[in-house]
Amino acid sequence: MSNKVNCMKLNKEADGLAAQPYPGDLGKRIFENISQEAWRMWLSHQTMLINEYRLSLIEPKSRKFLEKEMEKYFFGGGSEIPEEFVPPES
Repeated sequence: MSNKVNCMKLNKEADGLAAQPYPGDLGKRIFENISQEAWRMWLSHQTMLINEYRLSLIEPKSRKFLEKEMEKYFFGGGSEIPEEFVPPES
C-alpha cells in the first residue's frame, strides 16, 4: 500500500515516494512532502539542467548547484530554465 502525501509541488494529495530519494534534511522534506509524480518531473528537469549546463556530477560544485536547484524546485519559487534551452519537438 502506498503512502499518500499532500504534495507541495502539485498542490494535491498523491502517492508518496517509497523511500527517501536524497540524503539529509532535504531528502527527508522531499520524502514527507513530495509525490512520485513531482519527483519524476524533477528528474526530467534535473537531466535538462545537467545537459544544458554540462555539469559533471563528480564535481562537488555541480552537485551543490543541483541540490540548491532541487530545493528551489520543490520548496522555493521554482528552478529556472536556462535561457538557451530549446525543448525537444515531440
